[in-house]
Amino acid sequence: MGLIGSDRVRAVVGLGKSGVSCVKFLAQKGLDFFVVDSRENPPGLDEIKAFCDEDKIFLGSLEALTKLGVTELFVSPGVALSNPVLKKLAEQGVEMRGDIDLFAEYVDAPFIAITGSNAKSTVTTLVEYLLKSIGKAAIAGGNIGRPALDTLSQEADYYVLELSSFQLETTHALKADVACMLNVSEDHMDRYDDLYSYQRAKQRIYRGCKSAVCNKQDILTAPLLSQDTPVRAFTTGSPDLKEFGLLPDDKGVWLSKGVKPLYHSSEIALKGTHNLANVLAALSILDLLGVDIELPAVAQGLYEFKGLPHRCETVAVVNGVTYINDSKGTNVGATLAALNGLGDLKRQNIILIAGGEGKDADFSPLSQPIDKYVKRTILFGKDADLISTSISDVSVYSLVGDLSEAVALAKSDAKEGDIVLLSPACASFDMYKGFEARGEHFVELVKAL
Repeated sequence: MGLIGSDRVRAVVGLGKSGVSCVKFLAQKGLDFFVVDSRENPPGLDEIKAFCDEDKIFLGSLEALTKLGVTELFVSPGVALSNPVLKKLAEQGVEMRGDIDLFAEYVDAPFIAITGSNAKSTVTTLVEYLLKSIGKAAIAGGNIGRPALDTLSQEADYYVLELSSFQLETTHALKADVACMLNVSEDHMDRYDDLYSYQRAKQRIYRGCKSAVCNKQDILTAPLLSQDTPVRAFTTGSPDLKEFGLLPDDKGVWLSKGVKPLYHSSEIALKGTHNLANVLAALSILDLLGVDIELPAVAQGLYEFKGLPHRCETVAVVNGVTYINDSKGTNVGATLAALNGLGDLKRQNIILIAGGEGKDADFSPLSQPIDKYVKRTILFGKDADLISTSISDVSVYSLVGDLSEAVALAKSDAKEGDIVLLSPACASFDMYKGFEARGEHFVELVKAL
């Protein structure tokens, strides 16, 4: 159980979900702190007034931090450490922490930490689901729904945290029982100088971990750990002895540990090769926790778990055309995973709907799977033009005004056996409140067909 020194001058920087959870947590521990936010009316302001005197709250600028004599900041993930005020304070020796660092200091049960550019919500939820299936009290939190500190109000056998690169930037001593890095592809390039600075933030998940899971097919996930730290790798190829991977047969593939087949792909609710990789990652995590992964309850969980809303979710089959909502595909890597997971090598049968706010991403990696699997690409939103220049050599594409036009055009173009896939490769904030709202709109439009 952690104890925060009482001689420190603390401030929570930035409200929103994790900032509010920090305020409540520090207040419950009886500690003094300031709250500083660059916005005049940040989300959660009314909620924190029950925990913090108004004369300790400073709004409208981060400049107040330079006058408060702070020694320790809890910086919300939405606030970049490159902010000039924070950079100056860091140079003066002020400690930059986050809610996950605080969680790691106080948690007193085993916890699993999961990151990656894609699929981290699916794997986090699946691990929680499988642990519950075998009768364990498991709670998921972090970047998925519930702030990590809020989960500590409930006793659990295991905590399962989804962590973003932004959260990991302010995490110094995570010491997870299992740290898992699923994949790395360009994302948030509006906040990072390059792919490697983004990867370095992700790699912090392995700091002090007791065991690790990585993706054999993605060198950027390889952990730099001492030889005696147990590591499990997963792959969608054939696995080596201690690895998890896929062994083909005439009806599909076996999910296997080394040469030992465990579960057949035909029996698992999640579909697509990318989802089988997610199941392999979850099994790797359970294996490191010492769970018997061949328990009937684990099998039952894999047969039941259908995935998350807005993540390669089958909405409907209309006139033999399957409509799939992957609105959570907010970066290029997610859309690559969806195309490679759903594509049919024998024919181009996907109509891809993409576009939105691109976060300064490079869209050129999309051209190869589009060339293989996509018969037409329909683009909408702020960066539609930018995507079109990356794929114009390989795809028939159309630019449309909005999602309803995109769905109408897809319907007129689709033939029986085709897949209409909304996988935007972009954030949604140019037109929607979030990826959920975009996905719900797609679902409404499809149901109206």
